[in-house]
Amino acid sequence: MFKKAAYSSFSIVLILMLTLLSGCGNSNSGSDDSAKPADPVTVKIGLLKNVTHAPAFVSIKKGYLQDRLGANVKIEVQGFNNGSDFSTAMATGEIDIGYVGPSPVINQYVRSKNIKILSGANNGGAVLVARKGAGVTGVKDLAGKLVAIPTKGSTNEISLRLLLQEQGLKVTADKSGVQIIAMAPADTLTAMKQGQVDAALVPEPWGTQIANEGIGEIAVDWDQIPPNKGNYPLTIIVASDGFLKAHRDLAKSVILANKDAIQFIQDNPDDTYALVSDELKELTGKGLDAELIKAALSHLSLTANIDRDALQAMAQVAVDAGYIKDVGADGLDLAGLYDLSLLEETQEGK
Repeated sequence: MFKKAAYSSFSIVLILMLTLLSGCGNSNSGSDDSAKPADPVTVKIGLLKNVTHAPAFVSIKKGYLQDRLGANVKIEVQGFNNGSDFSTAMATGEIDIGYVGPSPVINQYVRSKNIKILSGANNGGAVLVARKGAGVTGVKDLAGKLVAIPTKGSTNEISLRLLLQEQGLKVTADKSGVQIIAMAPADTLTAMKQGQVDAALVPEPWGTQIANEGIGEIAVDWDQIPPNKGNYPLTIIVASDGFLKAHRDLAKSVILANKDAIQFIQDNPDDTYALVSDELKELTGKGLDAELIKAALSHLSLTANIDRDALQAMAQVAVDAGYIKDVGADGLDLAGLYDLSLLEETQEGK
């Protein structure tokens, strides 16, 4: 009788213990948020269809961007023909972060204050190419000529205006000075063939391509283009304020992937040509010859650093040209345009 009672009591205790343990287990699993997978995120990245954006291309094709962002992030890439379209897309939320020239970014910042420069990618990479038979061998010969730039207010136009200022030439609407016309680089090539344009300041590889096809000759090489003789930011990384506020960690990942890509290009130039061509083919439907890419890349100075003084000088040219209005006597304040803290963290190994 005693044995049966003892056995029964032991069974009851055992059942109670198992029940309590089971309950504790259920309670813990229900409250452990870390066990739940994070919601997937889409990062919309913009870039221009130029070899000057080579770090962006390599970052994508080598997988650096996906590795840095993580498997939970979906990447959407959108290519643009010019910086104006890029800036519009960022202002309307079509893209979150990306690679572009500084002048359209400065113009957008002055209008809306909703964009930040995060990092550099490339300094220089534009050339002044003159049509054969146009009588242009130097900058002074541009007087009375028609010169093409990709878009109005572009970084290339700002460099052209600085180049003209150095030689005392003025931009005019007639042949008393230098006339400037905006047209896509591909159209510029055709216009030069037909004798409709005398010269052009264009990003690579267009200048090299025009020269290689025998249509024109490089009148001012990339390392003589102002400001700073080619050592000025031509391709930078920017992000919308909204994206930075919501996904600051992801913005830092893009900066790290950019640094990975720059290092790869510097260490493996021969392996870079196919990557750049493949990405251009995806963006435009047509790749580029390896020798053309090689020549174009030799005109780039890849760097994550940002030269604020150069950008300030370029911004003043945009003010003088009328692209930026209502600037006070103290000049244009661009302090709020920069957020380089993430870049500094990556450089410090944080």
